[in-house]
Amino acid sequence: MLYRFRVYYFGFILIMLHTKIKETLSLAMASSSSTGNLLPYFDFDVQRNVTVTVGQTGFLHCRVERLGDKDVSWIRKRDLHILTAGVTVYTSDQRFQVNRPKNSSIWTLQIKYPQIRDGGVYECQINTEPKMSLSYTLNIIELKANINGPPDLYVKSGSDINLLCKISQGPHELGNIFWYKGNEIVDMVGHENEIYSKTTQRITEDTDWADGLISRLKIRRATPNDSGNYSCVPTIAKPTSVYVHVIIGEHPAAMQHNSAHATTTVTNSLLMVLCTTIFYQTFLAQFLN
Repeated sequence: MLYRFRVYYFGFILIMLHTKIKETLSLAMASSSSTGNLLPYFDFDVQRNVTVTVGQTGFLHCRVERLGDKDVSWIRKRDLHILTAGVTVYTSDQRFQVNRPKNSSIWTLQIKYPQIRDGGVYECQINTEPKMSLSYTLNIIELKANINGPPDLYVKSGSDINLLCKISQGPHELGNIFWYKGNEIVDMVGHENEIYSKTTQRITEDTDWADGLISRLKIRRATPNDSGNYSCVPTIAKPTSVYVHVIIGEHPAAMQHNSAHATTTVTNSLLMVLCTTIFYQTFLAQFLN
């Protein structure tokens, strides 16, 4: 009797243990299945309104977590052009590239040498069903250098030439500014820049920041040889120029006055010739009739 009881009891324990094992396995499988079905999601803690200047490489960063076996694509919204899918580029425009470091969750669309036309909305998409997407706005601005003063500058021989070029504050570092005279860069150390005192060079340039990038070109004791077209050429902005006239003896105002006087004289002479011609033709026509 005792033996039979022990057998029943042992059988009951086995059945309970088997049932518990099945329940545990079922829960584990359900948990595994549930985890495998979780959808990817975007990390919204990224910059999605990006501003760059013309020619300055732009980057759009899309962070996707729990991607699994899905792919990330970049779409240009204005024409729905698929630029990239995964790490493959689907445009012949080689300025567009996609970067994704190994095992990274960040998919970066890179646009080299952007132009104004490249501005607009871009979408980072995940090929779920239905598709998931996150919009980005790329702003392209064009900076232009500006030289203070009129386009023609008159300087008396022996005086100093002072040129100031400024680029207003941009979204990123504004790079450098170079000065050209004609097609050649202004030589700060050549024979034309001989030191005329122990501490001062004849041609100097200095750059500083004051609500933008400012470059000052100074040429001391100007001579007629310093006359010419001076251009301020930034690395990431449109250049601008000024024509410098170095004059001897005559004041610029007098030069401009004489020029205007000469123009008026020529105009009056032409009017007199025209009137004489018309009078002669009219008289000749009446005489012949």
